[in-house]
Amino acid sequence: VQLQASGGGLVQAGGSLRLSCTASGTSASGVAMGWFRQAPGKEREFVAAISKGGSQTVYADSVKGRFTISRDIADDAAYLQMKSLNIEDTGVYYCAASERFSTFYARSSDYWGPGTQVTVSS
Repeated sequence: VQLQASGGGLVQAGGSLRLSCTASGTSASGVAMGWFRQAPGKEREFVAAISKGGSQTVYADSVKGRFTISRDIADDAAYLQMKSLNIEDTGVYYCAASERFSTFYARSSDYWGPGTQVTVSS
């Protein structure tokens, strides 16, 4: 599975961004998809994940109510809509995919894509 993320950029605090992730090499419907992020000087952390069919989602406490993960099976894509962004959301966001949705509960993933930078300014 190859993953490619896009949609990062610079946004002011309180603003919104939408990240996209496309999967190739296999049908995206065969994998659960998710997002992780890594802030400067910090370890990578789990953000959100969505199950293969899209019926289940899970979020980190820090983003609940502000971020929404979704997927489009037809386009082999997953999306992360981010609202009410704050400076603590700054970091490199990584798209991830796993054979099992439960892998994300362990805050891990089977496949990783290159990151996309999200910078929130005050």
